[in-house]
Formats: sequence, C-alpha cells, structure tokens
Amino acid sequence: MEIEELKAKLRTCGVVGAGGAGFPTYAKLNSLAKVVILNCAECEPLLRVDRQLSKYYTEEILKALELIVTTLKAEKGIFAIKSAYKEAIASLKEVIYKYKNIEIKILENVYPAGDEIVLVYEATGKIVPEGALPIEVGVVVVNTETVLNVYNSVFLDKTLTDKYVTVTGEVNKPSTIKVPIGTSIRECIELAGGVKLESFKIILGGPMTGSIGQMEDVITKTSKAVIVLPEEHSIILRRQIKSSIKTNRAMSVCSQCRMCTDLCPRYLLGHNIQPHRIMNALGNRITSDIGVYTSAFLCSGCGICENYACYQGLAPSSIIGELKNRLKEKGVKNTSSKVASKINPMREGRKVPMGRLIARLGLTKYDINAPLVDELYKASKVVVNLNQHIGAAATSIVNIGDLVVIGDLIGEIEEGKLGANIHASISGVITKLDDRAITIEARRDING
Repeated sequence: MEIEELKAKLRTCGVVGAGGAGFPTYAKLNSLAKVVILNCAECEPLLRVDRQLSKYYTEEILKALELIVTTLKAEKGIFAIKSAYKEAIASLKEVIYKYKNIEIKILENVYPAGDEIVLVYEATGKIVPEGALPIEVGVVVVNTETVLNVYNSVFLDKTLTDKYVTVTGEVNKPSTIKVPIGTSIRECIELAGGVKLESFKIILGGPMTGSIGQMEDVITKTSKAVIVLPEEHSIILRRQIKSSIKTNRAMSVCSQCRMCTDLCPRYLLGHNIQPHRIMNALGNRITSDIGVYTSAFLCSGCGICENYACYQGLAPSSIIGELKNRLKEKGVKNTSSKVASKINPMREGRKVPMGRLIARLGLTKYDINAPLVDELYKASKVVVNLNQHIGAAATSIVNIGDLVVIGDLIGEIEEGKLGANIHASISGVITKLDDRAITIEARRDING
C-alpha cells in the first residue's frame, strides 16, 4: 500500500488518536519516519484499555503496525509497553517472531511514560527538541487502540463507530466496555453495575488530566475512562477550585522550593520549562522576562507538579494551562528554540513510580482489574459530536428524519482541512441536529 492510499483510507474512515486530543491519524503519517512507536504505556492511573487490547487483539495490532511501518518505509516499529502489563507482554512474545521489523520495548512502570516526548526518549534514546514534534527526530507515535482502528479500517473496511472505555472507581463492577460513539456516560456506568454511592462525581479521562463530567455527557473518539469518585475525594475537590483562587494561593504561598520544576518530565529532558519560575513571575507580576511566560507552551499538562510534587497543595499545572490559553487568545505563539537539549543528570532518580503516584492520589483501593467486556453495547440513542478531534469540526450531511445505517457518513470534513469524518454509530433515525452534534435514535428494523 502507498502512503497516500493509506492516508485516504484513514481519513475516509474517520480514524483519530484514540486518546489525548484526537489528532487525525492520516495527518501523522510521514515518509520521513525512521521509527514507528506503538504507545502502549497508557499514561494515566486506573486505565485498562490498551493493555487489554494488546492481550486479546495482539495479531491484529501487530499486523496494522507492520502495515504502517512498511507503508512509511520506516526502518522498524517499536511496541512500547509497560513492564506491569505482564499478560499483554506474554501474548506479544508468543507471536512477535512473525514480524521481523517490529521489536518490543519494555518500559518502566512510571508516570508519564505515555507522554509522546518522554516515550520517544525511552524507546529510542532520541530527544525531541523543545516545541518540536517527534517526526523532527524521525519518529511517529501511534496509540494501541488507534492501531487497532487502523486494522479495522484497512483490513475490515470498517469506519470508526465504537470505543473502548474503562469504567471504574465507585462502581459495582469495574469493567472495560465497548460502546457506540455517542453513548451517554449514564449508560456506561450502568454497564459497570451502577454506582455504589449516593453522592459522587465523575472524572472523564484519567485522574491526572481528566475533567469533571456529567451523566448526560457522551463518549467520543478520544474517551478512555469514566472514573466515579466520592464527591469529597481530593481529586474532585481540587478540580472545583476556581482558577482565580489557585492563582491567589500561588501569589501568597509559593515558597519557590523548585519541587514542581525538579520533577517536571519535560524539564528533566532538558526543555527550558521551569514551573516555579512561572509561578514566581505570575505571583509577583514580573514582566521583564517574557520568555518565562512563553515557556508555558512547553508544558505537557501531565499534572505531576500539581498532584504529586507540590507539598503546599498549589496548582502549577492548572495555572500554566490557563496562562497558555490566555496567551493563545492574545495571539502569542510558541517561541520555543526547537534546539536539541541535554538530559538532566538527575532524571533517573526523579521518575515517578506509578504505584506511589496512585497512593498519593488516594486511588489505591480503585487500582483493580476492569475486565474487558468485548460485546458491543446496543444503545437506543446516541449523540454524536461533530468535533471529536484536533482541527475543524465536521459538517453535517444529514437531515432530521433521515434513516441511517451504522457506519454511514453523517458528518464530513471539508477537503483540504485538518479534521475527521463522523459516522453513524447505530442504525436509526436522525431526531435532532445542530452545529454541535447529531442525535440518532435506534430503529431495529434498519439493516446494520
């Protein structure tokens, strides 16, 4: 297969990164790649999707990874997986001999091993320059579930219509489920046996970087987890603090101890980001060094500074995230040097062990199996968002009252724009439509 053919197929099928911001996969493929890394580090605590897919869909994932490697004419593929994923590693080792251009890289069980920039260094020894993308050192990084979706698209001619999601925390039956895109969070929780508590809150995504969600929110192409926690849990309470209060606390309390900087994964890779200096500049309204502020663009948002490093309970990651948004609103661009840096000599001793992070977050009781239920849930209604990815939103091509079959194109990305097509995730009738989402109600008499 030629690279343009593969790109066109993935664009047509709507494949995007299955975690994170949802970068369209076709736009990642680049003939300059020398190495393709499959990211099975599943960065966040409690998530179980990628390790289970690697265990049960080993051959499909390897076959798709091999296709990507050969199509890009890369030198090799690296299946990067955490040492803690023992069952998945065993499945890999049984069949990896069939794929001569793919090797396994066992990663330490640390956070954030799945951060692209950290992963590139751990898997290849290459340092991605600050502000640059992995392709600038000849690397393309793709997520495990994304690669399975590549397999489904190329070998099964299947559009992206469903999603694997871990539902855990204060639920009766923690599970990793398979649901149509657009399924409500309420239904996902019901599939995991319902909630144990009367008073609770929901985190959509991981406990480090996820956000508080609502029962009527819906699953998108980038959903990875639904975590139910007591409403008084520290993770919930932190997210409910207003950004103005977080900034005022930093102004009055920050002691400039440097712990946020000394444990920052990007700083330890030699990037010129020092959260304690940003906190100092904001707290004291220092305007003489603009570079301190623009260095915020180098933050990956991993949350170590906020949820693990700061002994004063401050929120560097949230504050830096807010700063980045304000800079973008003002038209300020990333002015990173993109110059290769040197590894901090203290890096090895400053990695954050996953077990210790989970304990610090107060999540040890929830760090349990969430077995895969690999039967697609039959939703009676879905609300499919038109923008589930980086780039432009798709434009609806259906009308209220239209009948659609699962897999039908319902939202199209304009030619020449970065984005992803959207497809019907169930068969039924279009009952609601606006510039944000398309609602489909199931009709069992429709084929599909």
